[in-house]
Amino acid sequence: MFIMMNQKYKLRAVAVAAVLAVPMGAAMATNGMMMEGYGPISTGMGGASQAIDNGGEGMAQNPATLGMMADGTSRLDLAIGVLGPDVKSSVPGMPEAKSSGNSYIMPALGYTKRSGEFTYGVGMFAQGGMGTEYDANSFMAFGTGQPVRSELGVGNVIFPVAYEVNPNLTVAASLKFLWASLDMRMAGTVGTLSPIVTGGSGNLAMGFGRAPADTQARVDFSDNNDFTGAAKSTGYGASLGTTYKVNQDVMLGASYQFKSHLADMKTATSAASMSMPGMTDYGQITVLDFQMPSVFAVGGSWQVSPSLLLAADVKYIGWADVMKDFKLQYDSSMGNGSVSFALPQNWRDQTVLNLGVAWMANDKLTLRAGLNLSANPVPDTYVNALFPAIEANHATFGFGYKFSHADEVNASLTLAPTVTVTSGQGVTISHSQTNAQLMYSHRF
Repeated sequence: MFIMMNQKYKLRAVAVAAVLAVPMGAAMATNGMMMEGYGPISTGMGGASQAIDNGGEGMAQNPATLGMMADGTSRLDLAIGVLGPDVKSSVPGMPEAKSSGNSYIMPALGYTKRSGEFTYGVGMFAQGGMGTEYDANSFMAFGTGQPVRSELGVGNVIFPVAYEVNPNLTVAASLKFLWASLDMRMAGTVGTLSPIVTGGSGNLAMGFGRAPADTQARVDFSDNNDFTGAAKSTGYGASLGTTYKVNQDVMLGASYQFKSHLADMKTATSAASMSMPGMTDYGQITVLDFQMPSVFAVGGSWQVSPSLLLAADVKYIGWADVMKDFKLQYDSSMGNGSVSFALPQNWRDQTVLNLGVAWMANDKLTLRAGLNLSANPVPDTYVNALFPAIEANHATFGFGYKFSHADEVNASLTLAPTVTVTSGQGVTISHSQTNAQLMYSHRF
């Protein structure tokens, strides 16, 4: 059943049209879809990772750093992260909408072993787990009386191998099994959807052609599970890395993560719905060719003194290759045809500077701090209140504490100041973050 939009929401339809321009990859923040760092050692140092020993989490960034382990040793890392976004959206003349999606849990674990020239292992990492949730009374709901939300998760299992060519040079490669899932509950008008329709058939296609532009429309697919999404896919990825010891105090490192190869995300046959004037249809959503970008990174570290370590990386993230358009197809399971959408994104490639310092206060305690500096990769024209990937700079802090030679705990805290933008459709969006990671490590 379709409910006609009341006059209040007709007047604001143009201002919030961007709600349906969904830049899905933004769901993970904070360097676009990438986390600011993987593991609390790296994150505590601004995300620097290319030339420091950051434990098993190195396999998620530069796998060659695993070669810094001592020969004949093994290491088990158990970690958990909490991503805490604070997102608010507004349009003139209406109450501000605040997202209630403010805490997303990201577990990780890794096992690595050094045997002679080889270091190898396996790890599982949640690369992200963020979204937004606006209640049914907010302007984001377009008067439909139902909430709107988004939640994207991308994770991987990594299989790294590092080889010490000589005492100064280590090379490495890793293979990754990837999975992705997505929930979306969107509200808008037929007028906001029609311009991005690229094809269709049956009653659904005719509905877009005949329905008044200012009447409500919804697209819904959500399993309401904190750890999965209604649309799912799997795939693979790979990375290469190297480290080079210039001398006893200076290390250089570099890595390249290849663009992912994920299959199209799909819901179950009747797990999605589309509402238009006079009808509610059930069917299947397919998210076409969503991929994670390539990442090239170089960096170095300097052991200034036995107690002081400095590190710096530069990362180049290839967003333009994977976030040009967001393509989605809806296929009715009720015999009403199909509709295809193409939403322009036009993300910019992103350069990220990671700066970090670690100070060993004593034999047990190490303190860390860093900066993660970048520009927002999403053009204002296309930024969306459901997926506001607009964070830029981050300040990071952390510590490590050794209980014994075998056991230690590391933790980090990231503070991302508020960034505010106004989209091309007049929606003002603000986003800040407070993120934390905690890791227990055991050597044997």
